[in-house]
Amino acid sequence: MEEVRSTLTDAKATERAGRAIAGAMTPGVIVTLSGDLGAGKTTLARGVLRGLGWTGPVKSPSYALVEHYPFSNLYLYHFDFFRFEDVREWEDAGFAEAFRRDTVCLVEWPERVAARLPTADLAITLSLASEGSEGRLLVATATTEVGRRCLSALAGAAGD
Repeated sequence: MEEVRSTLTDAKATERAGRAIAGAMTPGVIVTLSGDLGAGKTTLARGVLRGLGWTGPVKSPSYALVEHYPFSNLYLYHFDFFRFEDVREWEDAGFAEAFRRDTVCLVEWPERVAARLPTADLAITLSLASEGSEGRLLVATATTEVGRRCLSALAGAAGD
């Protein structure tokens, strides 16, 4: 397992981090996004979508639970499991079918369905910077080769 830590000064930096990761993504990748409310998870997901070429609106899937973004070479699903109170809701919703070799899955609040969620290629945690500092702290951990490529892209963007 490998890890990258980066300080994101503002929402634009968070979106740039998502764009960087997008360049290394391939169909089948699973990225989890953890962090408190307002930590920047959806902003990072927006950056991923913009990096893949999505020009339409990007909204938080908090109420719909999932937003689907079709691209010519893959399907991207952006999940938000914040409202899940019982892991059995996963089965009831039929979300397991979305985790396929031709999809990219971005998963906010993965801890709510951790027992059912396939292993993430890249696990990202966003948190508020320490007191007296601005921005967010991003910690990304890779568990697969594609996850490591995403980490390399992220590290390269942080060095810009």
